[in-house]
Amino acid sequence: MRIVLCVTGSIAATETIKLARAFRRLGVDVKAFISEDACKIIHPNALEFATGNSVVKNLTGGIEHVKLSQEDLILVAPATANVISKFAYKIADNPINTLLITAYGHNTPILFVPSMHDSMYTSIEENIEKLKKEGINFLNPKKEEGKAKFPDSENIILESLRIANMSNNKDKLNNDNKNNDNKNNDNKNNDNKNNKNNDINNKADFKDKNVLITLGGTYESIDPIRGIVNKSSGKMGLEIAKNAYIRGANITIIAANHSVKIPSIFNVIKAETTEEMNNVTEKLVKAFDIFIATAAISDFSPINSKEHKISSSINLSLEFKKTEKIIKKIKKIAPNIILIGFKAEYDVSEDEIIECAKKQMINAGTDLVVANDLSINGSGFGSDKSEVIFVNNSIEKVSLTNKSKIAELVLNKVHKLL
Repeated sequence: MRIVLCVTGSIAATETIKLARAFRRLGVDVKAFISEDACKIIHPNALEFATGNSVVKNLTGGIEHVKLSQEDLILVAPATANVISKFAYKIADNPINTLLITAYGHNTPILFVPSMHDSMYTSIEENIEKLKKEGINFLNPKKEEGKAKFPDSENIILESLRIANMSNNKDKLNNDNKNNDNKNNDNKNNDNKNNKNNDINNKADFKDKNVLITLGGTYESIDPIRGIVNKSSGKMGLEIAKNAYIRGANITIIAANHSVKIPSIFNVIKAETTEEMNNVTEKLVKAFDIFIATAAISDFSPINSKEHKISSSINLSLEFKKTEKIIKKIKKIAPNIILIGFKAEYDVSEDEIIECAKKQMINAGTDLVVANDLSINGSGFGSDKSEVIFVNNSIEKVSLTNKSKIAELVLNKVHKLL
């Protein structure tokens, strides 16, 4: 995937070095334009280091605004009131606005990330709305301390990848192929390599699909300040949410207790206890095409939860009851939904894990079960990696690998069920 990052004269320009590096870690080829005012805030050399490419400060006979106008995305981050307002009226008096107008003429997707004082943001809302009607994308800033602040980098990256994946690039690819016919063999080979790399990343196979994901671990109260909880971090569920989002899905997360930071770009509903999560799930699930149940739901809850703090001076015995398994009701509520279950065991054989997963498929009607043994070194709650077994009409084991990769594999299997 190839992105052009346009940096304009907001103090948030200081954030773009880390942003560019984060894109590159994902394998994205980043080229940059920088405005004259932005050069007073960060040095172009820093941006060149971050992107690994030379930075465009001025247009030359190399017609940079034309050559880079048909990349997968033009990202203006940060975007000032000046650059937004000029583009709203198609004024091209600087390299960045000239690039934007050229890209707009090619239907190249454009994403603005506004960053300015709150009163300035309010003043240009009419221009922003005008551009939105023209199909231009905006990522809402964080409204803090009287400022429209630069969003978290993860939000920018997720939205950028989603927009690039969902854009219709057929005309661009056709034009590229025509242009390649007129080039020498060396250029043709280079272009083919670039197109191949783009094909690997350009995937919007969940476009318009509504996906509901539960994550984290539920909490069962003993008294107002104590309770039982498991160690689930929510990492697996979040990785699935991120991967599905950049592939075009509409994401809703039902979040129990978790240690991960969920990007504000997602619609999140909090549910602390098993009962709360069950109630929210039952209420919402009919509206979704896919339900992925990664949350670690408590198997038991105290029979008698106290409304006052239990004295620490007494001996205490607790009696528990089994909690309701909402996953068993999903197919009855939404018969056509694709249901993905997760099954965690501890220190058991692979045959036992597979058998437990098959029982869930029978009892709950899950279309796919992702099973794992939490006792495996490096594969426990809160880890960045896991070793899993996919169980449906076939069995497939995935050795210890990053949860982000497992998330991709899970969604690849879900896509085959659509």
